[in-house]
Amino acid sequence: PSLDLVFTLRESLKPQKNYVLYCQFCGDIIVKDRKFLRVLPLPSENWSALVEEWCCHPNPFARSTFHPRHDDCFLGDTFFLLNSGNESHKSKENTRVICKRCKTMLGETVSSDTIKYYVTEVVIRPSEASFSPTPRCQFVQSMVAQCLVELSSAKSTFRFTIKGDNGKIYILIWLLNSDTLLVESLGSSSSHSVFTLFGDIFMPSSGPVGTWNAVKVLYQPCIKSRNKDLADAWENDIGVHPLKFPSETCLELLLILGLSTTSLPPSLRCMNSFQVRNSCY
Repeated sequence: PSLDLVFTLRESLKPQKNYVLYCQFCGDIIVKDRKFLRVLPLPSENWSALVEEWCCHPNPFARSTFHPRHDDCFLGDTFFLLNSGNESHKSKENTRVICKRCKTMLGETVSSDTIKYYVTEVVIRPSEASFSPTPRCQFVQSMVAQCLVELSSAKSTFRFTIKGDNGKIYILIWLLNSDTLLVESLGSSSSHSVFTLFGDIFMPSSGPVGTWNAVKVLYQPCIKSRNKDLADAWENDIGVHPLKFPSETCLELLLILGLSTTSLPPSLRCMNSFQVRNSCY
């Protein structure tokens, strides 16, 4: 993108460096000056189920869980795990991790000493760098688009279910093109007026035309029992990869998708009963 909107975790997190975690909504510091000695990727979430295909004896890892030490950062598809240390943001009602200032859900507790933070809710910056707020719409679609691109490249997976932390499916997404380049004039346009509602305006670094990377997706909403049969079929399909986010973020993403669809000409808004969306990152 023309602006450095998102701090890409997998590429930018390095061992032996200090980082600060901020709430993406309000900018409040969640974790201050944490040095990671190890930054390690986690296996896919269904790795344990596949062990039975590898072993001729009972699963030796059936009771094993991943617990990062104080100086560890474990990276998942849509989250990262940190040792809770002295930080305490746990809600009294349940395991949801809540920002003290704006009361936004940031993640959830996995165990007594491990916290799962979602990449759509928390911003990580090096300690020497300053925090600059990013419009929520830009941040959410950028992080989700990055997840889709990384997983499709690593696992040749192109269909995804977007699940909330309550276990419900909110959206079905089918990735069409991850190499899309959007070009837009700085002049007024119908899409510009739609995105302005969310502050979603990408200003180019120079010149009269803005360009940025994007993914083109088809999607189906699944709220209020819509597309239930299709959602059930996708959930039982091993070729579909689940992505989990906070339920509130799933609703935000669904609204972003809908606004993008309405910015397209009517003849281009649907394909085989799916709705079409361009997601910038």
